[in-house]
Amino acid sequence: MYHQVGEFASMKEHRANYCDHRRFAGQMAFLEGFGYQVLNLDHVLACLRGERPIPPRAVALTFDDGYANFSSYALPILRRHGFPATVYAITGQIGGRAGWLAKDPGRPIPNLMSADQLREIRASGMTIGSHTVNHPKLAEVSPQRRRRELADSKASLENLLGEEVRHLCYPFGSFNLGVLRAAEETGYVSATTCLRGPALPGDHPLALPRKAISFGDNLIGYLWKLSVKNRPKPQLVAWRRNLSRER
Repeated sequence: MYHQVGEFASMKEHRANYCDHRRFAGQMAFLEGFGYQVLNLDHVLACLRGERPIPPRAVALTFDDGYANFSSYALPILRRHGFPATVYAITGQIGGRAGWLAKDPGRPIPNLMSADQLREIRASGMTIGSHTVNHPKLAEVSPQRRRRELADSKASLENLLGEEVRHLCYPFGSFNLGVLRAAEETGYVSATTCLRGPALPGDHPLALPRKAISFGDNLIGYLWKLSVKNRPKPQLVAWRRNLSRER
């Protein structure tokens, strides 16, 4: 899980929202050099359903919020390595700014990708997914608003791109069983969370865990996060238990 990629001043807070572009370049070179298989989300789902074998050292790359610096910094590096990635766009703020960051005094307010930039990265082989219309905490809004956020963002992106939009990311990682059911009813086939751990066969496709890449992660830290030997966090274990009961 990435957010912004670019050049940033040293920081002590919100480090999981930033990745220096030089470190990102080193991370992508590491993946290629050590034989990691970078999958798109449709390939991930096929693996988790048992329809395709999971390649050794399989990873997927996701980018939340649709920041404009993805086009400037991340996209050229991904294209150099031939890696796919998924970018989650907030449809009500395409071409705007990440205003929700203003609640943190002194924090820069970056630009979000324009419609043309989203079309460009899609043409480069990236997947565009939904991050809702207005970036709310879906578990905290009414069922009616929740459904509008999910359905309207999907429809807007499909109009923009001229293709079906199948993948979702929950803003702030906020979801519950009602959110999950609404995502399924509005036609999403996957949704990513902020639950920390590796995705495993049998995981619910609308509650996929991820590992956040932080501003301070060097290659040793990156390798540690890539290791499937890392134990899932207790919150992920609890969600897996709850979802297995629901099924």
